[in-house]
Amino acid sequence: MRLSPAIRNLILIWLCWALIVIGFQTLVQERLQPNRPDRATEWTPNETARTSQRGKIYLLEPFMNNQVSWDSEFYLSIATAGYDDPAVRLVDIPGGQSYAMNYAFFPFYPLVMQIVRAPFTLLPGMTPIAASTLAGVLVALVGTLAGMLALYDLVRDRMGDEGGLRAAFYLLIFPTGFFLAQVYTEGLFIGLAFGCLALLHRQRLLPAAILAALATLTRSVGVFLVIPLALAWLAPLLMPDSVTGKRRLLPDAPHLLRALLVLLPVAAYILWRVALGTPFDLVQTTWFGRGAFDWARFTSGIERALEAIRTGENNQMRVYFLMEFASVILAAVACLFTLRRYPAVSLFGLVALVIAFTSGSPQSLMRYILVVPPVFIMLASLGKATWFDRSWTVLSLLLMGMQVSLFTWDMWVA
Repeated sequence: MRLSPAIRNLILIWLCWALIVIGFQTLVQERLQPNRPDRATEWTPNETARTSQRGKIYLLEPFMNNQVSWDSEFYLSIATAGYDDPAVRLVDIPGGQSYAMNYAFFPFYPLVMQIVRAPFTLLPGMTPIAASTLAGVLVALVGTLAGMLALYDLVRDRMGDEGGLRAAFYLLIFPTGFFLAQVYTEGLFIGLAFGCLALLHRQRLLPAAILAALATLTRSVGVFLVIPLALAWLAPLLMPDSVTGKRRLLPDAPHLLRALLVLLPVAAYILWRVALGTPFDLVQTTWFGRGAFDWARFTSGIERALEAIRTGENNQMRVYFLMEFASVILAAVACLFTLRRYPAVSLFGLVALVIAFTSGSPQSLMRYILVVPPVFIMLASLGKATWFDRSWTVLSLLLMGMQVSLFTWDMWVA
């Protein structure tokens, strides 16, 4: 099959970007030395000292070590040894129970890593952790390519090939876009979630529902893909009949059966809740301090962040929270900007944003914004103006360079 010039360019941009990001991480690790610890939040000084990684075997493997930090430890552990890995720290739950920290993470990404790593374990000199690391990066990169293709397909009808390429490019160079080339779930999730939205755009309900279910098993916010699925299912009922000109208020039997597809991500979420939901909740609440609509932690976290911005006593913390809040404002504006032309995509993005913003203290928000497609659709629309395209590209790349440098040195980013 012959690829169109636009698709060929998109693939080449993705490939060169992956090589540049990974190469840059090697370069910056050799050239720069950070001033430890990182004081971006109240808790980061204790986690970013020179010896903070001691004992974390999954973060000490030399092979592709620049691509792992923070949550990478747990994905690598699950893929290599399973959820009950004795090498991972235990969280003591009130009442006498204890669970590995692995239980705070969804299963599909490490499961795919486990499958992909199998042939690499046969290579001479490749340790089990190294095989998992390579698999994790490859899965993330392939998912990223799928997400880029989906974004391109979503916008090209209105913006043409150039608009589609801009949307995909802006995804890659977003200030936290480097996470798409690390051992993190973002790459796989956007491949599944954006793929689902693109298939719905082409009225392909069955494959879209399957991708939505897999996205749900990758990250909990995937369950809200039920919203665009439901809108796609309802659309034929709201369209006038070609013969009578009237709308069908009641679905026929085949259409009613297709409603089961809409519920696939909900079924996947229920399945996960039955299997792993209880330890997930306990570890997330006890150790990570996060939970859906956790208003108490949300309000107290917002107050502390605003106080840090207002006083300016800690410039690292001030800049960190300013960037977090700026990303939320950008995403909220983007969801409203795209609501009329892309209602299903915008509603999913808006719900994903609200869930992230209200799940606890305002942290990691700039990373969570990667899964909100209206951000890149709006930027692609604004990027039709040459001045905006060049300006945003410079700003975004400079911020990403700073962020990826911090991540490479195991400092807190998002």
